[in-house]
Amino acid sequence: MRRIFFFLFFIYGSLFAEECDYAFQGNHFIASYYGCSYEALLNIKELQKTMIQASKNSGAGILDYSDYQFQGGGYTLVILLSESHASIHTYPEHHACFVDLFTCGDHCSHEVFNEALSTYLKPADAHVRTLVRK
Repeated sequence: MRRIFFFLFFIYGSLFAEECDYAFQGNHFIASYYGCSYEALLNIKELQKTMIQASKNSGAGILDYSDYQFQGGGYTLVILLSESHASIHTYPEHHACFVDLFTCGDHCSHEVFNEALSTYLKPADAHVRTLVRK
């Protein structure tokens, strides 16, 4: 059974690798922003515009997006990228949000993405890191 699995993985893994536009690796930027502008978190139209523009400016290709506004002002936006995804989950009552940008390959700039969001949200504190996924 184990040999069959490895054989199928080798065959199908090789096919996938040849058809894929991006290397089988990625960078996953994750951030927790605290002390954000309350008004920026509640202005859904501008927040959505900022997330979309930050994703584009990072070098990512936007395919689609979906969002939901919760009762009480919380908001979630997920952007489907040709490279993977970007998302934001806001907690206005805590002046905070969680953000991530996962991109396959190495041509997208997480720094540009972070800068655009930080400029808009104006967090007093930010915990950020980028994980290399292989």
